[in-house]
Amino acid sequence: MSTDTDTPRAVAGQFVERLGKQDQHGIQELFAPEIDWHVPGSDKLPWTGSRTRREEVAPYFTTMWPHYVPGESRVVLERTIVEGTDVVLLATFSHVIATSGKRFTTPASLHLVIEDGQIVQLHLYEDTLIVDQAFHGPGSD
Repeated sequence: MSTDTDTPRAVAGQFVERLGKQDQHGIQELFAPEIDWHVPGSDKLPWTGSRTRREEVAPYFTTMWPHYVPGESRVVLERTIVEGTDVVLLATFSHVIATSGKRFTTPASLHLVIEDGQIVQLHLYEDTLIVDQAFHGPGSD
């Protein structure tokens, strides 16, 4: 017997697994055709902003990942909270910037909404000041 949280939890687990493998196409497959995606940040970081279509998911990752040293990014998933169709992933992200070699770490949470086995919403919450300063230095806002 399944519960209401089984499918959202399973889809969120697949999302985290594919993220760890940097499988941008596999991640994209988890999303519904129309989505509510928001990653806050600086206009100077081309991967930030909103997206509304599944086809925009893989390009998000292929735009962002080259800015980091391959094999040096870490995502530590600390907790998964599921309530109905809502899934909150609490994590810490750590990356090394390819152009400077500078490592930065930020707490993060992702709010996913999963309906009918597909992700319809992804909102990322992280310390955007830490990210912007890592790339552009203090006072770069």
